Amino acid sequence: MTPATRQKVLGLYRKIFQIAKKWQSASGQTEETIKEKEYIKNEARTLFRKNKHVTDPKLIEQCIEECEARIEIGLHYNIPYPRPIHLPPMGLAHKQGRTLRHQEQLRKISKPIYLKSHDEVS
Repeated sequence: MTPATRQKVLGLYRKIFQIAKKWQSASGQTEETIKEKEYIKNEARTLFRKNKHVTDPKLIEQCIEECEARIEIGLHYNIPYPRPIHLPPMGLAHKQGRTLRHQEQLRKISKPIYLKSHDEVS
């Protein structure tokens, strides 16, 4: 990792914790705010630790883009949790075979960047 990339990643990590410190839930309830602050911190720790040993520059850039997208969406919608994606349900495909594999592949391709790591961690 180049020093510039390292600084960018550390800056994002600090930014997330600053956001968590100032976070107010949409409902305004204290319990909800505390819960959401903890979620933000735990999610950041988990994802940054999971990707700590990534060395591929393209993969690092994808992780940075995902982080920035999740920050912007979270601040815009005032929701710290990843927003659900609206894809057709898997119920139409058979439980095995090419149709299922094709639908799974389409879902993977069409998944927004801010949800790439969500299924791996959750």
